[in-house]
Amino acid sequence: MCSEGVLIVQLDHNDWPVVLANEVFASMRAEDPVGSSFADVIEGLTSREQALEASETLRARHETSLPLEISGKEFLLTLKPLTMAGEDAARYYAAVFRSTHDGRGAVNLESQQALLRAKRQVRDLTREDSVTGLLNETAFREVFLHDWAVARRENSTLALVAFRLDDFNAYVEVFGRHAADSCLRRVGLSIRRSLRRASDVVARFGESTFVCLSHGTDDQGVREFAGQIATTVRELGLHHPRSSKGRWVTVSVEVAVNDSAYDERTADEFLDGLLGSIDL
Repeated sequence: MCSEGVLIVQLDHNDWPVVLANEVFASMRAEDPVGSSFADVIEGLTSREQALEASETLRARHETSLPLEISGKEFLLTLKPLTMAGEDAARYYAAVFRSTHDGRGAVNLESQQALLRAKRQVRDLTREDSVTGLLNETAFREVFLHDWAVARRENSTLALVAFRLDDFNAYVEVFGRHAADSCLRRVGLSIRRSLRRASDVVARFGESTFVCLSHGTDDQGVREFAGQIATTVRELGLHHPRSSKGRWVTVSVEVAVNDSAYDERTADEFLDGLLGSIDL
């Protein structure tokens, strides 16, 4: 009898819906996960940070394992792409939850977790911005290219929001590079925490710009979302004596919403059009 919780997740859909769950997993969660977004399921079981990490694994089509704590118990979540006969790329992922108290996962758990952390660190060196820890431009473009293709197939919408720190060069001149990096980290973290779904992502572009990818929203909704984030950044209360917008660090916002049924641009043309509007 299987003692591991198992989910099967569909990849060729922006929400990554769960299409199958075994009885063991059902005992771990009160609500039926089938039809729910995988990222939302993970966030409900553990935390937003764990959901973001699992989401990055699915986007990159990696096979990996993540240590989790669910309801006070330790689990090892193994994520593995499932490639069917005749397929060049996997359309499904298996998510296997193994308790570390079942007599197998507990063996040398500390060493296993150390190895997993090391593997993730090596992987992240090529995908993370070194200052903020967010995605870098190269990794973001990979994510956006994939999600753009999925949106085209589904006739769904994608939205991009660019946040550019106002008068950031003046901030660097006043406070220096170390303080400027700290400012970038705090603003980037604030934006990341404000994302509505774990499947949304944000990356740092250039010196002082952050670009967010959001799914399934209309123009008015994404503009309200962007305005809320801009307010959150201002409310950080980061002093900026030479800002032309007031006494605090603020961001200017540009929004672009793609309707895949009518937009004939490529993913790169759409993204570069947004970046050009803010003079990156």
